[in-house]
Amino acid sequence: MEKETQSKFPTWGYILIPVILLIGLVAIFLNTNPIQVAKGELPPIENLNIQRVKLPEPGLIELNVINAGPDELTISQVIVDDAYWNFQIDPGNTLSSLEKGKISIPYPWVENEAHEVVLVTSTGITFNTGIELAVQTPAPDVKQFFAYALVGIYVGIIPVGLGMLWYPAMRRFSHKAMNFILSLTVGLLIFLVVDTFLEMVEVADQLPGVFQGLPFGLFMALLTWLSIMAIGNIKRYSDRETAQGRAFVAFLIALGIGFHNLGEGLVVGAAFALGEAALGSFLVVGFILHNLTEGIGITAPVTRDRPKFRWFLLMLLVAGAPAIPGTLIGGFAYSPLLTVLFLGIGVGAIWQVIVEVGRLLERNAKRQGESLVAWVNVAGLLAGILVMYLTAFFVKV
Repeated sequence: MEKETQSKFPTWGYILIPVILLIGLVAIFLNTNPIQVAKGELPPIENLNIQRVKLPEPGLIELNVINAGPDELTISQVIVDDAYWNFQIDPGNTLSSLEKGKISIPYPWVENEAHEVVLVTSTGITFNTGIELAVQTPAPDVKQFFAYALVGIYVGIIPVGLGMLWYPAMRRFSHKAMNFILSLTVGLLIFLVVDTFLEMVEVADQLPGVFQGLPFGLFMALLTWLSIMAIGNIKRYSDRETAQGRAFVAFLIALGIGFHNLGEGLVVGAAFALGEAALGSFLVVGFILHNLTEGIGITAPVTRDRPKFRWFLLMLLVAGAPAIPGTLIGGFAYSPLLTVLFLGIGVGAIWQVIVEVGRLLERNAKRQGESLVAWVNVAGLLAGILVMYLTAFFVKV
């Protein structure tokens, strides 16, 4: 039988040839532009995305915009409340593709009233945005820094800490009562993952299409989910029947809630900065009620153990503290892309936590010789969803 001879041509050569041909093809296409004939005299594609509206001082409106289209775009006119108005654009009236600009409009806006701004391009296409409630955008000074940090404490740390205070009482619960609490935890996590996903979809709509906001958020969710699964399979954490394994499940719950609170802080901080929410006691009480059960969910897996005080403090910081940088970023440097990033991470983290707590319930059911879909578990699941749904009425501003 004739022995097959291997070519002496190197492997890297076979890899490099298609790359060289691809580069040559792209160069030919860019230089000859064969589709120019098909385009004819069609007008340019214009897509101006308004990222943020700021009112830095009385008599001034600022808009942060980005040219989300493939062609150059020139802003020729600005209309405020149905009147043409003077304006200035930095770096200039013409923005190239994906170039950002800041539009300054010297307009005497009226506090606590609504205004509408319309941008008109050189081709006559209009892009508009509304100011629902005109309130001066806070400057990043020490006073405002502590004010937003305080909002983050109200949104995250206080309700989570209050929920964790039920830990001594939960240690005395029967196994059925604890199954109810664990099921309630799954219910609140299901609500959180749906709420976080819907917030991600809403914020993704604010991004230029080129950034593919929703796919970007979903990819981050998938990557987070797989990463947490990989960490959970490390030998020292893989056995959920040990105290260390149960503590790891509690940590995952705190981590998922932390990312949710970070995203929630971003949205809340941006809303306060735009004057779309009031720092009233009603809203604060609403956040406390809405997030109270989060602390219960964190401590539920470790009721059979006796964690030290510093462990509870660490879980409180993991779950509640992210709301503080969230409100600060949302209030002073809100970015839709950054918000989608964190919300996507939150979706992936919370989903994996749902899986972990579900497995914990399944093991408890097998240990007791009961069905996973028992009336106690179903009641807890529904109670968790219902509590989160009803308390959400207080914070949907």
